[in-house]
Amino acid sequence: MLKLRLSMGGTKKRPVYKIVVADSRFARDGRFIEKLGFFNPLLPKEKKERIGLESDRIKYWLEQGAQPTMRVARILGENKLIPMPANSNNPHKAVPKKDRKTEAQKTEAQKTEAQKTEAQKTEAPKTEAPKTEAPKTEAPKTEAPKKEDK
Repeated sequence: MLKLRLSMGGTKKRPVYKIVVADSRFARDGRFIEKLGFFNPLLPKEKKERIGLESDRIKYWLEQGAQPTMRVARILGENKLIPMPANSNNPHKAVPKKDRKTEAQKTEAQKTEAQKTEAQKTEAPKTEAPKTEAPKTEAPKTEAPKKEDK
């Protein structure tokens, strides 16, 4: 499967990325088919030199079925080459790792309480349902003797 992804370069603590099309089985910084642009995250967002793209080649590879990774999709969306992808919601990412366990236990407790209240809500209509379904209870009575005859 072809992917449009970032390939890291640069020096220690000063990354510079190439936007490349590569087979998904190849290493991140390894073999690639074609270089399609670059991305320098150290520059401010306002600078033109931060991102460089070959839009015609990117469109070609997208037509060929190459799938962009999330980061590349956001870069392409910002440059209006593809629709902007939806933001994913990961609320645990902002929480320190040692505090995640306690929050997970709190959320599980809230979920179980919510399930209990939903179960109570669903049980209430079930008790009312037989009252409204009186004709249905008559039908099995007529079928019961037929089963006995067999």
